[in-house]
Amino acid sequence: AAAQPGHAAEPPALEPLPKLTIEADGVTLSGVSSGANIAQQVHVAHSSRISGVGLLAGSPYHCAGGGYPFNLIRTTNTCMDAPDLVPFLGPPDLQPSVQRTEEEARRGRIDDPAGLRDDRVWIFSGRSDEQVPASIAAVVRQYYERFGRANNVATVTDVDAGHAMVTEGFGNACATSKDPFINDCDFDAAGAILAHLYGPLKPPAQGGGRTVRFDQTAFDRDADDHGLASEGYLFVPDACADEAPCRLHVVFHGCQQSADAIGRDFVDQAGYNRWAAANRIAVLYPQAAPLRYRFLGIVPLPWPNPLGCWDWWGFTGSDFHVKSGAQIRAIDAMIVRLTGAASTP
Repeated sequence: AAAQPGHAAEPPALEPLPKLTIEADGVTLSGVSSGANIAQQVHVAHSSRISGVGLLAGSPYHCAGGGYPFNLIRTTNTCMDAPDLVPFLGPPDLQPSVQRTEEEARRGRIDDPAGLRDDRVWIFSGRSDEQVPASIAAVVRQYYERFGRANNVATVTDVDAGHAMVTEGFGNACATSKDPFINDCDFDAAGAILAHLYGPLKPPAQGGGRTVRFDQTAFDRDADDHGLASEGYLFVPDACADEAPCRLHVVFHGCQQSADAIGRDFVDQAGYNRWAAANRIAVLYPQAAPLRYRFLGIVPLPWPNPLGCWDWWGFTGSDFHVKSGAQIRAIDAMIVRLTGAASTP
């Protein structure tokens, strides 16, 4: 029924996250800013079943290091450029990321990085992005070349984009870095990512699927304490219905880009769904949320995650970058549910 005048339409009811028929080598990831960092963490932690990743404005694996909250200095002056807070001392060295990867693999806390060897990787750095400059993206490339094949890694650095998700025709002026951090650059980043990860694609299509709104707390009962929103989204192409074989791409928004912050602009306008509809790709959009501690249990403090970023510096725990990390564990549970795969310890 149509909404009554003066009343907002009721959002669709929450649905269970469905089980789909996902091809064994068809799970890939991408993300922007903090979403790029959590995408890389999930990729490295579960490289045995992830086939590739697209990273916009990301930093190298475990760049911030441990020791939260003291590592916030390194987070803001080496892994990114936050000139209003601290001088930029980056880019970060590659070797600590390599050493941490090898150490966590020996401890069994992530998959053997041999799983990265054949994966395809797409890296983007906007020319007007002053927050994560191209020098940091170059270290991300070096990381993947260290564990994988150089000819599988694509880097795009010639688009005059600010710190944002980049689209062909939606959002702010290309060089800006402001809410909702989606920029119209006449460049289809989503299409470029999916084509690099999956190979040649059919032309994009409008419609051809539906968006499921699902309960994220089913995958983490302590979501509120782990910087996770209570709801997430899944785009399911019509071609994926009735147990038809499909692929799965997981997309992570950046800080201040959750549905609670900007509505469904990222889910509907980042550019993935129209490619997914034409190419048998289900798209999962997990949602992060602000996490604020309360002083004396009453007064909310702007700490440790007021902007709804994904955790790449340790506010959810010292294991934030490995399989047991709260956010990685919840995302993996969603992937397991969708694919029917067995979870890995």
